[in-house]
This record gives sequence, C-alpha cells and structure tokens, in this order.
Amino acid sequence: MNIGLLARIEAKPEYADRVEAMLRDALQLAREEEHTVTWFAFRESATTFGVFDTFEEEEGRSAHLQGRIAAALMEAAETMLSSAPDIRPVDLLAAKLP
Repeated sequence: MNIGLLARIEAKPEYADRVEAMLRDALQLAREEEHTVTWFAFRESATTFGVFDTFEEEEGRSAHLQGRIAAALMEAAETMLSSAPDIRPVDLLAAKLP
C-alpha cells in the first residue's frame, strides 16, 4: 500500500445522520473493491466526516474514484452536503497495521 485518498465531507446539519449511515453502509462496497487495501470512514464533528483509503497502485486508486462509493458520495453532494467533498490523493510514507 503506497498511495491513498483522503476525503473530507461536510454534511448539512439536517442530513448528518443520513451521511453517517451512508458511510457505514459503504463499508460493504469497499470490501467488494478488489484494489482497495484499507478503507476507513470517520466522523470529526457533528457535521464533518471523512474517508481514508489505501491502494497498491494508481490503477486501484483511479478505479475507486470511478466506483460505487464515489458515485454515491457525489449524488449525496447535491442534497445532503454543504459543499462538494474535498478528495485529495496522498502518498503514504509509513504505516502501522495489525
């Protein structure tokens, strides 16, 4: 796992619980993605969420960005989010995993 994505998601207050549920449900989709090595969804505050995932190569990261989770997130952006998700590619420097 050499590369990743870090996404910050800001929900409209009235949709925060639905965004949380959407991210929890997305775990199954992430498990089905062949090239997604790790996938984490988290909550920073009442309305701020995030996703961090890792991949072995650029093809996996690109496939993820074209996948079902990204599509659901972009669809939600129209109604449930305060703004478009801030999705940034990252290079991994070090990791500790079980």
